[in-house]
Amino acid sequence: MDHSTDDSEATFGLHLPDANRTLEVARALAGTLQPGLHIYLSGELGSGKTTFVRGVLMALGYKGPVRSPTYALVESYVISRLNLYHFDFYRFQSPSEWWDLGFDELFGSNAVCLVEWPERAHEVLPRPDLQLNLVAASNARDLQVRANTQAGARCVSELKLLPGSS
Repeated sequence: MDHSTDDSEATFGLHLPDANRTLEVARALAGTLQPGLHIYLSGELGSGKTTFVRGVLMALGYKGPVRSPTYALVESYVISRLNLYHFDFYRFQSPSEWWDLGFDELFGSNAVCLVEWPERAHEVLPRPDLQLNLVAASNARDLQVRANTQAGARCVSELKLLPGSS
Protein backbone atom coordinates (compact mmCIF):
# COMPACT_ATOMS: atom_id res chain seq x y z
CA MET A 1 0.00 0.00 0.00
CA ASP A 2 1.05 3.63 -0.34
CA HIS A 3 3.34 5.50 2.02
CA SER A 4 2.21 7.99 4.64
CA THR A 5 0.99 11.39 3.59
CA ASP A 6 1.35 14.97 4.83
CA ASP A 7 -1.27 15.76 7.52
CA SER A 8 -1.95 19.28 6.24
CA GLU A 9 -3.31 17.89 2.99
CA ALA A 10 -5.01 14.86 4.50
CA THR A 11 -7.59 16.08 7.00
CA PHE A 12 -10.82 18.02 6.58
CA GLY A 13 -14.38 18.21 7.83
CA LEU A 14 -17.92 18.39 6.47
CA HIS A 15 -21.22 19.23 8.10
CA LEU A 16 -23.95 16.70 7.28
CA PRO A 17 -27.29 18.33 8.11
CA ASP A 18 -29.32 15.25 7.15
CA ALA A 19 -29.20 11.71 5.80
CA ASN A 20 -29.39 12.98 2.22
CA ARG A 21 -26.13 14.90 2.64
CA THR A 22 -24.55 11.82 4.23
CA LEU A 23 -25.56 9.78 1.19
CA GLU A 24 -24.26 12.49 -1.15
CA VAL A 25 -20.81 12.45 0.47
CA ALA A 26 -20.83 8.64 0.43
CA ARG A 27 -21.61 8.69 -3.30
CA ALA A 28 -18.67 11.01 -3.86
CA LEU A 29 -16.38 8.65 -1.95
CA ALA A 30 -17.67 5.68 -3.94
CA GLY A 31 -16.35 7.27 -7.10
CA THR A 32 -12.83 7.27 -5.67
CA LEU A 33 -12.65 3.67 -4.46
CA GLN A 34 -9.88 1.42 -5.68
CA PRO A 35 -9.17 -2.22 -4.80
CA GLY A 36 -7.17 -2.61 -1.61
CA LEU A 37 -8.48 0.45 0.26
CA HIS A 38 -9.17 0.17 3.98
CA ILE A 39 -11.70 2.70 5.27
CA TYR A 40 -12.56 2.91 8.97
CA LEU A 41 -15.76 4.52 10.23
CA SER A 42 -15.95 5.63 13.85
CA GLY A 43 -18.75 7.25 15.81
CA GLU A 44 -21.28 6.51 18.50
CA LEU A 45 -24.31 4.28 17.93
CA GLY A 46 -26.67 5.98 15.54
CA SER A 47 -24.08 8.39 14.16
CA GLY A 48 -24.63 7.35 10.54
CA LYS A 49 -21.88 4.81 9.86
CA THR A 50 -24.17 2.27 8.23
CA THR A 51 -26.03 5.00 6.35
CA PHE A 52 -22.68 6.08 4.94
CA VAL A 53 -21.80 2.53 3.85
CA ARG A 54 -25.28 2.18 2.33
CA GLY A 55 -24.63 5.32 0.29
CA VAL A 56 -21.32 3.96 -0.98
CA LEU A 57 -22.91 0.66 -2.01
CA MET A 58 -25.91 2.33 -3.66
CA ALA A 59 -23.60 4.62 -5.65
CA LEU A 60 -21.73 1.57 -6.90
CA GLY A 61 -24.99 0.07 -8.17
CA TYR A 62 -25.94 -2.29 -5.36
CA LYS A 63 -29.74 -2.63 -5.23
CA GLY A 64 -30.29 -4.90 -2.23
CA PRO A 65 -30.73 -4.07 1.45
CA VAL A 66 -27.68 -2.88 3.38
CA ARG A 67 -27.71 -3.70 7.06
CA SER A 68 -25.08 -3.24 9.68
CA PRO A 69 -23.32 -6.58 10.06
CA THR A 70 -23.46 -6.27 13.85
CA TYR A 71 -24.25 -9.96 14.39
CA ALA A 72 -22.71 -11.44 11.26
CA LEU A 73 -19.57 -9.27 11.72
CA VAL A 74 -19.03 -9.04 7.95
CA GLU A 75 -21.13 -8.75 4.81
CA SER A 76 -19.53 -9.16 1.41
CA TYR A 77 -20.58 -7.46 -1.81
CA VAL A 78 -19.32 -8.00 -5.33
CA ILE A 79 -20.08 -4.94 -7.39
CA SER A 80 -18.74 -4.43 -10.87
CA ARG A 81 -14.95 -4.17 -10.52
CA LEU A 82 -14.90 -4.20 -6.72
CA ASN A 83 -15.17 -6.73 -3.95
CA LEU A 84 -16.30 -4.96 -0.78
CA TYR A 85 -16.35 -6.22 2.78
CA HIS A 86 -18.45 -4.33 5.31
CA PHE A 87 -17.29 -5.16 8.83
CA ASP A 88 -18.84 -4.24 12.15
CA PHE A 89 -16.67 -4.99 15.18
CA TYR A 90 -19.09 -3.57 17.76
CA ARG A 91 -19.58 -6.99 19.37
CA PHE A 92 -15.90 -7.91 19.47
CA GLN A 93 -14.93 -8.98 22.95
CA SER A 94 -11.25 -9.24 22.12
CA PRO A 95 -9.07 -8.27 19.17
CA SER A 96 -8.01 -11.93 18.98
CA GLU A 97 -11.39 -12.64 17.35
CA TRP A 98 -9.92 -11.00 14.26
CA TRP A 99 -7.45 -13.87 13.89
CA ASP A 100 -9.90 -16.55 14.98
CA LEU A 101 -12.35 -15.55 12.24
CA GLY A 102 -9.70 -15.28 9.51
CA PHE A 103 -10.37 -11.61 8.77
CA ASP A 104 -6.66 -11.01 8.17
CA GLU A 105 -7.08 -12.89 4.89
CA LEU A 106 -9.87 -10.57 3.75
CA PHE A 107 -7.78 -7.51 4.53
CA GLY A 108 -4.87 -9.00 2.64
CA SER A 109 -6.91 -9.19 -0.54
CA ASN A 110 -7.51 -6.50 -3.12
CA ALA A 111 -10.96 -5.85 -1.69
CA VAL A 112 -12.24 -2.58 -0.30
CA CYS A 113 -12.75 -3.00 3.45
CA LEU A 114 -15.25 -0.70 5.17
CA VAL A 115 -15.01 -1.13 8.95
CA GLU A 116 -17.43 0.10 11.59
CA TRP A 117 -16.12 0.19 15.18
CA PRO A 118 -12.45 -0.33 14.22
CA GLU A 119 -11.38 0.71 17.72
CA ARG A 120 -12.65 -2.68 18.98
CA ALA A 121 -9.89 -4.41 17.00
CA HIS A 122 -7.36 -1.61 16.57
CA GLU A 123 -4.49 -3.66 17.93
CA VAL A 124 -4.66 -6.10 15.03
CA LEU A 125 -6.11 -4.06 12.17
CA PRO A 126 -3.81 -2.72 9.49
CA ARG A 127 -3.49 1.06 9.31
CA PRO A 128 -6.43 2.51 7.38
CA ASP A 129 -6.02 4.45 4.18
CA LEU A 130 -8.93 6.63 5.24
CA GLN A 131 -10.53 7.32 8.62
CA LEU A 132 -14.04 8.74 8.85
CA ASN A 133 -15.34 9.98 12.18
CA LEU A 134 -19.03 10.84 12.47
CA VAL A 135 -20.08 13.00 15.40
CA ALA A 136 -23.66 13.88 16.32
CA ALA A 137 -24.33 17.64 16.26
CA SER A 138 -27.96 18.32 17.26
CA ASN A 139 -30.06 16.60 14.57
CA ALA A 140 -27.13 16.61 12.17
CA ARG A 141 -23.66 15.07 11.94
CA ASP A 142 -20.16 16.38 11.51
CA LEU A 143 -17.79 14.25 9.47
CA GLN A 144 -14.04 14.40 10.02
CA VAL A 145 -11.97 12.75 7.30
CA ARG A 146 -8.32 11.80 7.60
CA ALA A 147 -6.11 10.16 5.00
CA ASN A 148 -3.17 8.09 6.21
CA THR A 149 -1.78 7.00 2.84
CA GLN A 150 -1.43 8.39 -0.66
CA ALA A 151 -4.39 6.25 -1.73
CA GLY A 152 -6.44 7.83 1.05
CA ALA A 153 -5.19 11.29 0.08
CA ARG A 154 -6.51 10.76 -3.46
CA CYS A 155 -9.95 10.08 -1.96
CA VAL A 156 -9.68 13.18 0.24
CA SER A 157 -8.70 15.40 -2.69
CA GLU A 158 -11.96 14.44 -4.43
CA LEU A 159 -14.07 14.88 -1.29
CA LYS A 160 -12.57 18.33 -0.69
CA LEU A 161 -14.25 19.44 -3.90
CA LEU A 162 -17.67 18.96 -2.32
CA PRO A 163 -19.48 22.16 -1.29
CA GLY A 164 -19.19 22.82 2.45
CA SER A 165 -15.87 21.05 3.03
CA SER A 166 -13.36 22.75 5.31
